Amino acid sequence: MSDHGTQVTPLKVLVVEDEPVALEAHAAYVGRVPGFVVAATAATSQEALRALQSAEVDVVLLDMNLPDRHGLDVIRAMRAGGHRADVIAVTSARDLDVVRAAVSLGVVQYLLKPFVFATLRDRLEGYRTYRDQLRDAHELATQAEVDQVVAGVRTSTPVALPKGMGEDLLAKVTRVLRDSGTGMSASELAETLGVSRVTARRYAEHLSDSRLAVRTPRYAGAGRPEVEYRWAD
Repeated sequence: MSDHGTQVTPLKVLVVEDEPVALEAHAAYVGRVPGFVVAATAATSQEALRALQSAEVDVVLLDMNLPDRHGLDVIRAMRAGGHRADVIAVTSARDLDVVRAAVSLGVVQYLLKPFVFATLRDRLEGYRTYRDQLRDAHELATQAEVDQVVAGVRTSTPVALPKGMGEDLLAKVTRVLRDSGTGMSASELAETLGVSRVTARRYAEHLSDSRLAVRTPRYAGAGRPEVEYRWAD
C-alpha cells in the first residue's frame, strides 16, 4: 500500500531460462518478492519474444545463454520490435565484453549465477525503487536527484551466501572448475586452491545444487567411488 492508501500495481516479470529446474526456481523467487508477479515464463528466445507480444511485461529476467539465441541478441530483437521492457541479465559468464555489451543495450541489472533468493530480492527491490522514483518525479532538478534515481537501479547492497561461504572463494572454485575441462574431486580442488577438502567439497556442492556443476562417481578400482565435479557448461 502507498502512503495514500492506494493499491500499488505489481510489476510484471517475464522469466526466461532454458533449464527447467532453474526456470521453476527463478519464477518462484519472483513470486516471493512483494510488488512483483510472474507475467509469463519462457525457455527459448522465440518463446520470450512471443510472450512479449501477448503479455504485459515491465521487466525481463533474462538468461543470457539460451539454446537458440544469445541473450544480447534477444535484447536487440526486443528493441527492434519496439518492446521497452527493462532487462535484468542472468548468467554464469563473467566475460567482461558481454557485461559491457549488456550495459550498452540498457540492461538495468546483471545477476551472476549461482545466486540465492536474497540476491534476486535485492535486485528486484532496487528496480522497484527506481520505477517508483521515475513515476513520482516528472522532472529531476538537481544532480543529487539524478544520482538517487540511478542508484536505485544500480544497487550494490551485498547479499550473503550461505553461512560460512564467501564470494571470493566461490569465484575461485567456479573458475577452476570451468577452466579445468575435466572433472575434479574435492581433494583435487582443495590442493589447487590451497584450502581444506571439507571447504572445497562444500563450495563444489553449492555449485552442484545451483545446477552450475554436476557431480558424478569416479571409479578407481576397488572400494568406494570418489565423487568428481564438472562444470555444467
